Amino acid sequence: MFQEESDLSLIIAQIVQKLKGSNLYAQLERQAWASLQRPEIKLESLKEDIKEFFKISGWEKKLQNAVYSELSVFPLPSHPAAPPEHLKEPLVYMRKAQGSWEKRILKSLNSMCTELSIPLARKRPVGEQKELLNKWNEMGTDEPDLSHFRPVYAPKDFLEVLINLRNPNYENGDSLSFRTHLGLIQVPLRVKDIPELKECFVELGLNTGQLGIDDSTQVPPELFENEHVRIGQKVLAEQDSAAAQQYVRQGSPTALRAELWALILNISSQPEDILYYEQLKTNVIQHDLLVDSLIYKDVKLTASNDDYYFVFEDYLYQVLLCFSRDTTVLSHFAYNSASPPKSYIRGKLGLEEYAVFYPPNGVIPFHGFSMYVAPLCFLYHEPSKLYQIFREMYVRFFFRLHSISSHPSGIVSLCLLFETLLQTYLPQLFYHLREIGAQPLRISFKWMVRAFSGYLATDQLLLLWDRILGYNSLEILAVLAAAVFAFRAVNLMEVTSLAAAEAVLADLSTLKVMPLLQIFLFATVT
Repeated sequence: MFQEESDLSLIIAQIVQKLKGSNLYAQLERQAWASLQRPEIKLESLKEDIKEFFKISGWEKKLQNAVYSELSVFPLPSHPAAPPEHLKEPLVYMRKAQGSWEKRILKSLNSMCTELSIPLARKRPVGEQKELLNKWNEMGTDEPDLSHFRPVYAPKDFLEVLINLRNPNYENGDSLSFRTHLGLIQVPLRVKDIPELKECFVELGLNTGQLGIDDSTQVPPELFENEHVRIGQKVLAEQDSAAAQQYVRQGSPTALRAELWALILNISSQPEDILYYEQLKTNVIQHDLLVDSLIYKDVKLTASNDDYYFVFEDYLYQVLLCFSRDTTVLSHFAYNSASPPKSYIRGKLGLEEYAVFYPPNGVIPFHGFSMYVAPLCFLYHEPSKLYQIFREMYVRFFFRLHSISSHPSGIVSLCLLFETLLQTYLPQLFYHLREIGAQPLRISFKWMVRAFSGYLATDQLLLLWDRILGYNSLEILAVLAAAVFAFRAVNLMEVTSLAAAEAVLADLSTLKVMPLLQIFLFATVT
């Protein structure tokens, strides 16, 4: 009991400390001072009167949303005496594996730099600055020569690293369990089984109304959809982040989704947010980074060739180029197992006082990175708002899909959850695919690492991301991946090679996400 109280006190203190540096704190302070002029504020009951004023004026709700937002990304509780690296990742072998992976990425980046004789960063000449500023809204028309650039890594490279992960506390002679012996991921992490997943995703149950099922043409809208929209409008009127998060577990109406997601992520476009975005844009105009070419290359290879997203090419360049310059993203490394790469001023290698983070946000883009942004372009058409939403989605969720950690929403746990679900509930299919050299994870990994972006139809993808936000978890990605295999099980049992299995699962664009999840979770024999 005492330990729980101590943990809670520590969390409260840390959140208070963080909020003190925020713009909201300054606004609350100004409002408190201004309220002293009001006749209803009495000196003898000053504290209670100001609290009441905050409640009536809506500032209390804004503070609650800010606290709720902080709690959503707060690291899992740990011992007060635990060193900072334990907040990043408690398991030493995971930290070491992440460190080795980062060295490989940096080696790839540096070798490209050397081969092409291109600096990591340079100041653009004035003429080039003017040219970029003039075509800022039509960068997609630019065709720079990117033939010599290559992605620093692709998901399949990352998968090989995860396959080779081992816990050194397990000796080679130790007898492997049935599960770890069959799967590609051979690390002993705790993942949920279907009864636990049912309990976790209870709102997805067969007896609960769902957008993605109950809004289909066969179901009269008055039975569910009309009422769900009415409740959604009420949630938005209340401006309550926690209520919005609970609400989207049943799906978000298309007309309300943009506002609901912004409310859950505690994003409100203030003038200072727009100004900050403009400052990032200025940094892009003034300085050219090597990662800019990686971003251009990635957009050209992925979103530009996608039937849904090619029209948003300009938005993708704007958001991703600004993202690479945003130093506020660095704060998420406090709870991310990864560490931001460092670069040194020429001739000062190894001297910490001459070190800078490179890129400034600490995130090196990989093949497919732009697909994290592309679906958001359907919801937000104002660049600064789009940018804020993406940044918050990244520091809450997406970073976990390309870093090695033991977190339940981390990519290692998702892979293990996917394999465990298949091995436990579809053993014949799993064994058959394994025997023909078509390990299921080799097919599904690319879906999960991109959060299914670029694989599902956009309306279905947004329904899936509703649930990611609603449950504040990425575990549903692994569940959906297993559900896709279950849905195509009959066809997959007939294939005789990895290529044939990939062909069966090549097109997911016709799949309906919610029926698949419901059937797999709530109609599977357990």
